[in-house]
This record gives sequence, C-alpha cells and structure tokens, in this order.
Amino acid sequence: MISQIDEALRTLVRAEALDGASDVEVVLDAPTKDWAARRNAPTVNLYLYDIREDLRRREVGVRDRLGPDGAVLGRIPAPRYFKLSYLVTAWTQRPEDEHRLLAALLNCLLRYDALPPHVVPGVLTDNGLVAPLTIGLPPPEDRAFADVWTALGGELKPSIDLVVIVPMAAGLEEAAGPPVREGLYVTLADRVDGGTDERRHQHQPPEPAAAASSGAATSATSTASGGRRARARKRAGG
Repeated sequence: MISQIDEALRTLVRAEALDGASDVEVVLDAPTKDWAARRNAPTVNLYLYDIREDLRRREVGVRDRLGPDGAVLGRIPAPRYFKLSYLVTAWTQRPEDEHRLLAALLNCLLRYDALPPHVVPGVLTDNGLVAPLTIGLPPPEDRAFADVWTALGGELKPSIDLVVIVPMAAGLEEAAGPPVREGLYVTLADRVDGGTDERRHQHQPPEPAAAASSGAATSATSTASGGRRARARKRAGG
C-alpha cells in the first residue's frame, strides 16, 4: 500500500502542481547532503520520513465482504489507519524558483481533503475507503522538522509537511457459513418414558384419539381413588 500511495502522490504532483512539465523531476529520495550535491535538475522531493498508526481512528469489530450477488463471503477486521508523513521540498538553482514550486505544490494539495479518486489506489476504492490528507499542520510534540534535517545530515530548508492517512487491512478473514435455506429444527427426547419429537419446528400435542384415551384412563383412576377414600371414611365413622 505504501508504494501505491507514493505513486498516487507522484501522479497528482506531475499532473496538477507541475501541469505536466517534463523538465522537473519528482523523486522519493532522502534529501541528504550527498544527494543534494549530486542533484543537477529542478526537482520536487516527496520523502517519506515517518510511519505511525492514527490511534484515534482505530475501530473495533468486523466488516462483511460481499460477493457480486450481494452474498456475504467472509468477515474481515476493521482496517487500521496509518499516518504516512512526507517531507515535501523543491530543489532548483535559485531560491525564488524553489518558492514558486512550493506555492504550486500548496495550491495543488490544498484542493483536496483526501486523495482524489483518479489517483487513489483501486484497493481502497473497491472497498469504499478513502485516504485523507493534511497539509502543513504542526508536527507532533515529540518531533520537530529541524530534527528530521539533523538526522538527514543536511541544512534546514523550506518544506511542506504532507500527511496521508491510509487504511490498511490486517490480512485476516473469517469465512462466512453457507446461507440458511430452511428454518430451525429441534429434536426433543423425554428422559422418563422415552418419547421423542424428531426435527420439529415446535412441540406438537398428541393426536385426539390418544388424548381421549389418556383422559378416560385418568378419569377412571380418579373415580377408583374417590371410592376408596369414601369407604375409608365410612369405616372410620362406624
């Protein structure tokens, strides 16, 4: 994904900031002192100097991956967002020309809150994602631009801080089960008399004949029990 963002930025700068000019190079090199000494043509340098996760955008949960027919094929974790910080500089023989290039770069990049659709990598557009960008914001408290130049071994130079926030997938996916084609069935078993309900949507009562037979047996049992209780009371009273 990083190389795709690199190429998207180069395409955007060439087409809009430089208006297709072929005499200005667009590179991704570290602007060290040795590199600056070897440079012999007008150059715009997009140097990626920092990569870190944007924790404010971290999400919890999963997203459905859909097939062409809309069926769920799998579930993937929410993407993690990473901030790609670029040190944008212009290099010519005269400071005035460098400033004009920087102004053209600013005018180009300020038009967009995210990488435009015509340069954004297909892997993002295919999943309905965007890559937001910011221009010229103050650096984090734990880092200063002077520190970047010191680490590069070069002299401090006018620059633009460009940050592209890129959603990146973790590469994990859970396959979705087959679609449900029939309702839920339940099999029940009576642990006392062994009766069962096989693959039922719901319990079904006994047939009427069986219910009547069961009711008659219950009535006969109740009558016999009542007679025995009456004879017992008579003997006790006599």
